[in-house]
Amino acid sequence: MKFNTKTIHGGQKHEEATGAVMPPIFQTSTYAQSSPGVHKGYAYSRGANPTRTALEDSFAALENGTHGFAFSSGLAAIDCILRTLSPGDEVIAGDDLYGGTYRMFTRLFMKYGIEFCYVDMNVAANVGAVITEKTKLVWIETPTNPLMKIADIAAISSVVKGTNSDILIAVDNTFATPYLQRPLDLGADIVMHSATKYLGGHSDLVMGALIVKDAKLAEDIHFIQFAAGAIAGPMDSFLALRGIKTLHIRMQRHCENGKVVANFLKNHPEVGMVYYPGFENHPNHLVAKKQMKDFGGMVSFKLKDDSKEAAFKFLESTKIFTLAESLGGVESLVSHPTTMTHGSIPEPERLKIGITDSLIRLSVGIEDEEDLLADLEYALNQ
Repeated sequence: MKFNTKTIHGGQKHEEATGAVMPPIFQTSTYAQSSPGVHKGYAYSRGANPTRTALEDSFAALENGTHGFAFSSGLAAIDCILRTLSPGDEVIAGDDLYGGTYRMFTRLFMKYGIEFCYVDMNVAANVGAVITEKTKLVWIETPTNPLMKIADIAAISSVVKGTNSDILIAVDNTFATPYLQRPLDLGADIVMHSATKYLGGHSDLVMGALIVKDAKLAEDIHFIQFAAGAIAGPMDSFLALRGIKTLHIRMQRHCENGKVVANFLKNHPEVGMVYYPGFENHPNHLVAKKQMKDFGGMVSFKLKDDSKEAAFKFLESTKIFTLAESLGGVESLVSHPTTMTHGSIPEPERLKIGITDSLIRLSVGIEDEEDLLADLEYALNQ
């Protein structure tokens, strides 16, 4: 199947008992057994639930994987990956990460003896330069949150696997979605999504996803998911599966509007800098053009007035762009990374990579572009 067809039919089958086109919501915790240990594939919903299975099969199809897993949140999915490690193991990660990921790395897993090394992944060689015998995982986020850096997944995979083929490569594909890039095809071992965002697409659920190809890795992930219990429930699984069916048409509009908004901001006299991989002067524009179908609906920018007061005035003035956490829904959102999504990162670390008080992040929705531009124009002139 082509991708647009996969969003609707990938990994899916009609429900056997009734022929229902959409998988029913199996709102049950347990299942009848004809004899101890003899059942129809389901024993207890922490281990598996038919609605969740349908969603996980869809995840796998979209990313060209063989096994998908639905978690209670994106951070629960990341937690599962880190639980495959042991004290003394090292993780190499990008220097621009979602604040919740950084918080989990530094405040949870460092105290269990996991070590973390942060590098600028704009250059693949930077990753190879810090690999040691302790390195067990490379964590890639691309495009990054919130500075829209682009990592060359294929190049990094080549460097890492050329050094040690046992090192796992995981990619947070939340900003791009499988509509724009598929990391497993580029050499990664694990794809992670905050399915709360574009996969769900309607700001009505919280969920995480992992997708892999390797059967042994899938077995390990399923065991951790079952043992730790951070599963997605059947109602959220149903909502996510419904959202996925329109992923391709939503992403097309997100990309179209994102491009218009980025160009508007680039030419506005009140704006100092725009972070958008679709611009030819973006440091890794050619990489983005090579590995992504389009450039997405996420845009970050700084005001010429590089102060928190100017940023707050803008943030308090938008009407269509809603000031809120999260991203990837049909509605446009605006956020302030230093006080919201990246508030858990110490200020010196934020400033080191360019996350200043005037940095503003937009999740450009699928509204009419003229209304979005009018809203931005109004807020910028307050």
